[in-house]
Amino acid sequence: MTALVLLTLYLALTAYLSLRPLAVLWVSPTNVEPLTTIRALLRSGPEEAVPAISAGMLRLAPLGLLLPLLGHRLGGTRLASLCRTVFAGAMIALAIEIGQSLVPSRTPDVDTVILNALGIALAHQLGYGPLRRRLLRGPAAPAPGPRPAPRAARPGDAWAPRRARVEHELVVSSRA
Repeated sequence: MTALVLLTLYLALTAYLSLRPLAVLWVSPTNVEPLTTIRALLRSGPEEAVPAISAGMLRLAPLGLLLPLLGHRLGGTRLASLCRTVFAGAMIALAIEIGQSLVPSRTPDVDTVILNALGIALAHQLGYGPLRRRLLRGPAAPAPGPRPAPRAARPGDAWAPRRARVEHELVVSSRA
């Protein structure tokens, strides 16, 4: 529930800051060619490129941690979680860019979507391990004792082998 509240607040703030009209005299043209803006920034030198690229990567980076928390998917593989998170984050970034095309003083840029997705992936890779260890550790492990017997399978219960395997994994992880 906390992840949902944090995600909602963060997305509302990001949408407000990204979609509010600006009082500007000139607007850069829309960029739909990938890496054009990034190449131009890199040609302009590190003093201009590093802050602009970093800002693009940091804009949606918190989604790299908030989206896995929201989906309660910390028990899967890191690669599967990374793919789900980056895809969902890229779709959110794309929705923001499409929304910017409707605001008179804003122009969409495909490189912003790329940088946002890279920032989400980087935040996920840096924070997923510690977050998973902290949240899956749960309360203090019970004292070692006899192993509980697995539930008996009913005839025709197709989930019995999976349930037994999950119960076994829970017992093994609680001993670790």
